[in-house]
Amino acid sequence: MLDRIGMAWFDAKTFAEHMIGFSHDSVHVIAGVCLQFLFAALLRVSVRSLWPWSLVIALEVANEWADLHGEVWPDLAMQWGESAKDILLTMGLPTLILAIARFRPQLFGASAPSLPKEDEG
Repeated sequence: MLDRIGMAWFDAKTFAEHMIGFSHDSVHVIAGVCLQFLFAALLRVSVRSLWPWSLVIALEVANEWADLHGEVWPDLAMQWGESAKDILLTMGLPTLILAIARFRPQLFGASAPSLPKEDEG
């Protein structure tokens, strides 16, 4: 049952990647950020909250689990390396957004210091 679900997910991802024309790596970067903001909006929390980030990493780990069980590579080390790379690509920007939102929130809000008039243009 789980193998069929994993294969269906893998086939759906492959179709989507070819349909939109982005590289596999680009899809991971874009999806991570989009999902983080989507989850923040759906949960009605800030990106400062750990919840959106946690949901993105949970989905990414599930995605990589499906990939590891849905694909058969001749070299298992290469397959695990690709999964690790995918996790890093997916979580890199969401982690940066979370860290900035938590430790430098003024960069995201109206309370950020205003620029002098000569620096605005």
